Amino acid sequence: GIRSCPDPDGRHVRVEVWANGAGIAPEHRAQIFDPFFTTKPIGEGTGLGLHICQQIVEKCKGSITCESEYNQGTRFTITLPVFGQETP
Repeated sequence: GIRSCPDPDGRHVRVEVWANGAGIAPEHRAQIFDPFFTTKPIGEGTGLGLHICQQIVEKCKGSITCESEYNQGTRFTITLPVFGQETP
């Protein structure tokens, strides 16, 4: 699923993306935003997708977090400042 909503502070918007798939194994959670980290077989992934997402969000002065329970699903939350509401 996907949902967006204003943060209670009114200065940020929150975008949540989730799936009820296999989730992320606990031993991999700390590495998911690392460049070139992948659990896919050689030749099937570069391990750059989440790293690039994080870089884009941070360039926009936002943040991205991940919550995951193995075999229950994963939720990514992106928080971005509302245009014109940035702090000096």
